[in-house]
Amino acid sequence: MPIYHSLGEFPHKRHTQFEKPNGGLYYEQLFGTEGFSNVSSLLYHVHRPTMVQSLGTSVDLTPKAAVEKSIQSRMLRGWDVAPQDDFLDARVPFLFNNDVILSSAAPKKSLTSYFYKNADADEVLFVHKGSGTLRSFLGNLAFSYGDYLVIPRGIIYQIDFDTQDNRLLVIESFSPIETPKRYRNAFGQLLEHSPFCERDIRRPQDLKTHDALGEFTLKIKKQNVLHTVVYASHPFDVVGWDGYCYPYAFSAHDFEPITGRVHMPPPIHQTFEAHNFVICTFAPRLYDYHPKAIPAPYNHSNIDSDEVLYYVDGDFMSRNHVEKGNYSFHPAGIPHGPHPGAYERSIGQKETFELAVMVDTFKPLQVTQAALDNEDPHYYLSWL
Repeated sequence: MPIYHSLGEFPHKRHTQFEKPNGGLYYEQLFGTEGFSNVSSLLYHVHRPTMVQSLGTSVDLTPKAAVEKSIQSRMLRGWDVAPQDDFLDARVPFLFNNDVILSSAAPKKSLTSYFYKNADADEVLFVHKGSGTLRSFLGNLAFSYGDYLVIPRGIIYQIDFDTQDNRLLVIESFSPIETPKRYRNAFGQLLEHSPFCERDIRRPQDLKTHDALGEFTLKIKKQNVLHTVVYASHPFDVVGWDGYCYPYAFSAHDFEPITGRVHMPPPIHQTFEAHNFVICTFAPRLYDYHPKAIPAPYNHSNIDSDEVLYYVDGDFMSRNHVEKGNYSFHPAGIPHGPHPGAYERSIGQKETFELAVMVDTFKPLQVTQAALDNEDPHYYLSWL
């Protein structure tokens, strides 16, 4: 989000001496993506952020396709993945391409034994169940049910959960996650017709500076390989920073749906965009108010995009049977639409309390074996 933010102490001018109270200098770090051309922040460390002490093991996390090319509609049971203690082990990729990886995760324990950095991708953690605190070298973010946690690539973080009952939809984007361009003016400000605004964006607070030397394990994902690197200083030793690049939270409950007299197309639900895919929020809303309106979505052709709808909560009037944590996957090339009876059943209904996250990709998605292991094999027949 292009919103200026700052925490802690930093010098009046960039790239100038910033002295410690007891002598010596703090160490400046420019943190940004896309070289020097995209948003960035300037951080000031107690110790050099470059002190690698040793290298450990590496593990290949590259998703493997069980189905590379398909035209079959699928229903995948995301909540059937087994809970895992470790935050990263809990991630189970279901669908992926060269732009994005979609995973379900049920982490039981907080991430406190090591630090994590995704050097490949911006991460969007949608909190389907659970609450806690995301901690990074830029401050803390409290989160709860319905939150999107947007974490730019390269952010070093840990995560504290309040309980062991947690469910996440994990979206890894190999390009920056941004707000939709049509909702921003030339200066990056969200416009009046945007379904959310800057007041809805929660930025890091409560910066904690850890001045400590020792052995600090950092797991870094790069080229889909998880590397273990041990640093000689605590990664959260930042005394202050300012800029535009930082993790933030946005609640799906703060999304203000755009409605109309007749059924509105899916782009009105768009919340984020990246290269070759978008993320949309289907939030509780009033239905169409034309006297002859049909609230159920019309049949539409997926010719240019794969559509994934992740079901969060409420009743989904376009589907005859769907459960929390399910993904419907409708690939490009064939039309899809409401289940039999849903079209007629929607007439006269005034509102919906459904909550869902949609990911539309403009390149085909591949299906993992884990997705097939948690699939309703008869879903593609459900329109008969």
